[in-house]
Amino acid sequence: MTYLALALVFSQSSTNPAKLPTVRPTLATASVRNDADDPAIWVNRSRPQASLLIGTDKEEGVGGLYVFDLAGRVVQHIQNLDRPNNVDVEYDFVAGSARWDIAVATERMKTRLLVYRIDRRTGRLTDVTGETKVFEGESGDDGAPMGVGLYRRRDGVTFAIVTPKGGPKENHLGQYRLTHNPVTGKVDARLVRRFGRFSGVKETESVFVDDQLGYVYYSDETVGTRKYRANPDAKNAGQEVAFFNRTGTKGDHEGIALWSRPDGTGYLVCTDQLKGSSVSRVFRREGNNAFVGAFQTGADETDGLEVTSAPLGPRFPRGLAVSMNSGPKNFLVYDWRNIASALRLR
Repeated sequence: MTYLALALVFSQSSTNPAKLPTVRPTLATASVRNDADDPAIWVNRSRPQASLLIGTDKEEGVGGLYVFDLAGRVVQHIQNLDRPNNVDVEYDFVAGSARWDIAVATERMKTRLLVYRIDRRTGRLTDVTGETKVFEGESGDDGAPMGVGLYRRRDGVTFAIVTPKGGPKENHLGQYRLTHNPVTGKVDARLVRRFGRFSGVKETESVFVDDQLGYVYYSDETVGTRKYRANPDAKNAGQEVAFFNRTGTKGDHEGIALWSRPDGTGYLVCTDQLKGSSVSRVFRREGNNAFVGAFQTGADETDGLEVTSAPLGPRFPRGLAVSMNSGPKNFLVYDWRNIASALRLR
């Protein structure tokens, strides 16, 4: 998650959507075939203008992953997946003596993770899914994976933190260590812990990991945003660190993204899912995650969002943001300069 980012210093006390500034998208991606849900960004570190957007099409049996270039055009379409829900990207996954960039998605109806190696030269995704069953022993919604957030610990170990559609109120999330299998050449997943609370009111989906500070955030959809330590070996790893974003929303709590400074400061952004134009609510990364402000995105009923501050060539020199856009079944892409101008960002 090193390259994920969203920078906001705009202060807005009102959460009435009609009174919030709106940031217009620079472009829209091509539509997916069935049901767009969640985006991720892969930053090409050698050629930033060749970076890619990855989005899920979460239909049962005939769903897929769409890979878009920075003009919103489809450059790869992985088909016939069984309700792929959310997707995330991580860098420098340890595969023997090699280091891979990977994309991981949840495949809900097959109760597993899908793992893809991203070719650092071409951006092409190759399936390297091994033994990746999740929530084994659970049935129905309790065993159905939805959200996924990847975490690369400082020692280089990579984990996938997964939210179920149903599941218990205690020990709700599953954390799985991802390892390269030298015999098969694939990536396997092994459960290391269950943790986290759930209100039981609706469901959890969006989950995000701040690699640098070692925190995982996830959306308890009608209640708020929960925060835990991402390292399963940390002291008090099962203790809730914070529970915020509990007032001021009009819809479901959905996507989560982060802009991070090297000094550990930054801003956490959470989606308030609204028909016609979802709202992004902004909180400080540091301290007690104090509320900063909010803005309208113009994206319909947004589930997932992702952002980066990495310079991505002349069209997006200060990075971009991506929001799922439900009605048109696509993803909206925002030039970060427009967000900064609209919100008078420093």
